[in-house]
Amino acid sequence: MRHHSIVVRLGTGDAAPVRLSRPETHQTVIDFVTGQRRLGYGLGQTLEKLAILGLQPSETAVDLAVLATAVTAADTRISRDLDAQDAWTRQIDLHIPVQDCGRWTGLSPLLSTTLNFLTGDRWNIYFRPRPSGFTSIASGPTQLRLFEPSSVCLFSGGLDSFIGAIDLLARGQTPLLISHYWDRVTSSHQKTCSVALSRHFRKGSFGQVRAYIGFPKKTFEGSTIEETQRARSFLFFSLAAMAADATGEEMIIHVPENGLISLNVPLDPLRVGALSTRTTHPYYMARFGEIIRGLGIRAELVNPYAFMTKGQMAANCADLAFLRREARKTMSCSSPGNRRFDPDPEERHQRHCGRCVPCLIRRAAIRMALGRDKTPYRVRNLRHHVLDTNKAEGKDVRSFQLALSRLADNPGRARFDIHRPGPLTDHPQRLADYEAVYVAGLQEVGELLRRVRAAPL
Repeated sequence: MRHHSIVVRLGTGDAAPVRLSRPETHQTVIDFVTGQRRLGYGLGQTLEKLAILGLQPSETAVDLAVLATAVTAADTRISRDLDAQDAWTRQIDLHIPVQDCGRWTGLSPLLSTTLNFLTGDRWNIYFRPRPSGFTSIASGPTQLRLFEPSSVCLFSGGLDSFIGAIDLLARGQTPLLISHYWDRVTSSHQKTCSVALSRHFRKGSFGQVRAYIGFPKKTFEGSTIEETQRARSFLFFSLAAMAADATGEEMIIHVPENGLISLNVPLDPLRVGALSTRTTHPYYMARFGEIIRGLGIRAELVNPYAFMTKGQMAANCADLAFLRREARKTMSCSSPGNRRFDPDPEERHQRHCGRCVPCLIRRAAIRMALGRDKTPYRVRNLRHHVLDTNKAEGKDVRSFQLALSRLADNPGRARFDIHRPGPLTDHPQRLADYEAVYVAGLQEVGELLRRVRAAPL
């Protein structure tokens, strides 16, 4: 096990001493500045894209993005297997230069609580003043603002975010779509989906900022790539908050996510920690909302589909014909890049595995709401043969079947199951709605899995 300390520097002149919390920590220094006071690792480019739209965020919002990018560096480049005693829980300190040190220090306990819940790690965050010469980092607008966003909307390239954008545009809103990517597969689907929206809706009906943010493999000495990436939504939310702040107006940040995935109740006991993500869990979203309010950012995170299944989202889409035609262009799979080196060109093209949890929920939703599913899946026919639960092809299918069986034996357990991923104390009046969307979501997948056989072989 290794304790890690990440020290963010702003240029070669940033030499202020940093007090490390323990002498045996593994220290990594990352200079976030490239060239003439331009932020690196994709942040500078993101600020420039906002400037092209005539938008300039506050320095506090930029500091949030710097913090989130540092969190991403730690989350994606510190190995759980190599650096955590239990092969999961890492211990990470961050040292971040900010403009308003007092405000950030006051929020440090809340930030730690939020990240601990989101990633399952132990975070401590320390702040110090920015070095001289960096009072202002945000790029000023490079042209007059020609686009006035009515709201901000996360746009991942997935089916849920695609539906979210369609619903906003069909209602005549002019959202600013915020995307983040690091791999080519995600980038490709985001581009394809945004092109489809551009062709279908009137010109200039939405804006988009696509942030290419990430870190090289050798950022941390002696560590490897970490695939779990539990902190990805902290970066996503922070980029959206920075964009919302840049408008200068109070903004709603739409987080389009179906209720089943948002709750993400573990399907079996093994999924409680390591395999249960909390990227849009209500408790996490509430804590992030507290953070941005504490920073003075006038934005509110809202998931308009918190009490809908994915199938209900699709069925109630404001432009069902368009969704039916274009849904295949979206990406839902949890591991779309696994076959990128497959010698079979057809297999390389089929990015959806068809058998992971997100793919099964997607297949069930499209089957229920849209009829024919044109998505190319590697596991094309779930009923073709008995799926081996000792292999990836049958593991998640069996987990769903077991969860459905337990629910059928004891329907009342749903009211307790919804609390297993995390507290729902921020919305005590909606507990019945959380229970309803959990049960409906499972049953939606259950219809897909009728006559599907999965067993250890």
